[in-house]
Formats: sequence, C-alpha cells, structure tokens
Amino acid sequence: MIIIHTPDGGEPERLDAGRLRASEIQIAESNSDRPWALLKGGLVDGDITAIRVLAWVIKKRQNPTLRLSAFDPFEDEVQVKLDAKETHRYAAEMFARYGNDPAELAGAWDELRQAADDPAIADAAIKEQTDGPKVEASPHGSATPETSTSAFSPSTSATPPTTSTT
Repeated sequence: MIIIHTPDGGEPERLDAGRLRASEIQIAESNSDRPWALLKGGLVDGDITAIRVLAWVIKKRQNPTLRLSAFDPFEDEVQVKLDAKETHRYAAEMFARYGNDPAELAGAWDELRQAADDPAIADAAIKEQTDGPKVEASPHGSATPETSTSAFSPSTSATPPTTSTT
C-alpha cells in the first residue's frame, strides 16, 4: 500500500507501507494498541488510526525524533492507494470473480483505476487479465501458455481501498 500525505499547501509525499521492518511494526502496534493484522487491514479499510500511525512510522525513517503527537494530518491530507503488486493481485481477483459478467467487470476496472497509485499499472493489469495468458513458443516448437508464478491471497476487503479517508 502507498500512503500519500499531502499537507495543506505542500507537495505530496509517497510513503510505501508495503514493506516494514519488524521493529517498525512493533512501534506501530504499541502506539496504536492494535496488532499488525488489524493495522494492515485498516489501510485497506481507510481506518485513520492505521493510516496515521503507519505513515508516522515510515516518516520516522527520515526524521527519527518525530513524535506521533507532532504528526496530526487533517483527514483529507492522507489517502491510501494500491501499489503495483496489489494492483495486479486485485485485477486477478476481480477477473476471477466477474470475468463472465461484463457490466460488473467494467465497474471493478473503474474502481481499480481509481484505487491504484499508478493508473498505467492498473491499465496494464487489466489488459493482462482480459487478454489471457501470453503464448510463448516451447523448446519443442509448439506454443504453450505462460502461467503466472505470483501467489494470490485475497485482501481483507472485496473492494480496493478508497482514495481518501472521507
């Protein structure tokens, strides 16, 4: 997940919550009184406590003395977006769920484009799903479908996170 912090009148700051150290997770857990699984799920659900605490932990990398009380953004100054890996996973989940229902799938694709940090990656993920597996020549001269090697685990929500906490 990508947390985007845009202070009033300031430039957007992208905070990658996709990979945290164990010590960072422990700091986030102790400052929120929530286990990691709830914090991670809170990002997906737009939970302001999860967003604030995890953004603060990531910001501490550049400013180790930053106190949580000093990082108090307005709710419209933070939003959560899907990173590239999550965008591809979500596209696969939606195609598996709605691939036979064009209207539902079109709605899911619209949601994905809005929830993705990079709309171009969303479009590539959608194309990957709708075009089907790539066909490559096998060493024996015949065409074989290429299969994905990425594991997919559904998120805590059937829909992507909202683009803001409002």
